Amino acid sequence: MIYDLAIIGGGIVGLATAMTLSRTTNASILLLEAEDRLAAHQTGNNSGVIHSGLYYKPGSLKAHNCVEGREALYRFCEEHGIAHERCGKIVVATSEREIPALEELERRGKANGLAGMRRLRKEEIREFEPHANGIDGLSVPETGIVDYVQVCEVYAAQARANGATIELSARMNNCQRKGGALVIETTKGAYECRNLINCGGLQCDRIARMCGVDPGLKIVPFRGEYYELKQQKEYLVRNLIYPVPDPAFPFLGVHFTRMIHGGIEAGPNAVLAFRREGYTRSSFSLRDTLETFTYGGFWKMARKHWRMAMGEFHRSFSTPAFVKALNKLMPELGIADVKRGGAGVRAQALEKDGRLTDDFRIVEAPQMIHVLNAPSPAATASLSIGRTIAELAVKSFNLRPKTDLD
Repeated sequence: MIYDLAIIGGGIVGLATAMTLSRTTNASILLLEAEDRLAAHQTGNNSGVIHSGLYYKPGSLKAHNCVEGREALYRFCEEHGIAHERCGKIVVATSEREIPALEELERRGKANGLAGMRRLRKEEIREFEPHANGIDGLSVPETGIVDYVQVCEVYAAQARANGATIELSARMNNCQRKGGALVIETTKGAYECRNLINCGGLQCDRIARMCGVDPGLKIVPFRGEYYELKQQKEYLVRNLIYPVPDPAFPFLGVHFTRMIHGGIEAGPNAVLAFRREGYTRSSFSLRDTLETFTYGGFWKMARKHWRMAMGEFHRSFSTPAFVKALNKLMPELGIADVKRGGAGVRAQALEKDGRLTDDFRIVEAPQMIHVLNAPSPAATASLSIGRTIAELAVKSFNLRPKTDLD
């Protein structure tokens, strides 16, 4: 069988795209996932936050898709009984030098259409989070928490119900042209398709190269490690407490997150991973490490940010150092109050000149669409991103829309 369309990657973006296209077109759709389960990597190992759209540059793809996708996700969760809560969060400044950045966040939030934001004086912070430390703050009620694996399960069920085929344990090894079709070689066999969408996340740049497309960037994996508050200390956090982020980095800094199924996460840090799917400090891939260390853009980035990197590595190996970072937000938290939790890996796209790619990046090629940068808030924005990719696919691949007669 020759499929009209193959989607590479069973994370939340690939699944949202498959669901949208299966609803809106008559295309025969195949989704290929390398692992034996869906949402195995970035989607299934994040903190479960529904982001508000506070951080992103007004007018950017991140800002537009996050704000639109957030509300769509809340509606989707309500319709399908997915565990979620619009609980809100606070962002707190712990020093005078952070206040200008907090004011910039407030400006961006207003520009992005956030409703109900409220500046908090020092004493007002304690109304929201009695144990949080800060001299100034911002309340953001649109933020929420959700079970993203459950979201993906529903996306997949909807796609299958609409006729899409999902193959697990089918890692892509190569792509070749055969007449007017594409032959995708996988660990499960070869599949033919007329068009391809690359939603490969941590492997997206390699998939693009397999397809003969120069992505113009390199995926460099960063591991984010979490601690969890011990049960007797969970009362310290009501919902979500964030610091004012350093605008030089795409990471939000260590923070506290109440999880939808119970418990409080603290973190993450952001350390260079030596394997693209490296969730532990001992994870190592020679290929992945050599690709990172032989990439000129990595060394340009490293020369600029090496001090930050050393601090992150120190916190990775030192619980006292990690807790010290958390104490900026929660002074009464002690080393005995936390335990090591899980970790996630961020597929950070890095430009050849050493710049960290900030906005979403989607590149078109003949018979192909490549999603080359879709970090946070991609999960929040998944329905919006999926719709954007689907619209590109309909136009570029000349897919026939469904009608009332179908």
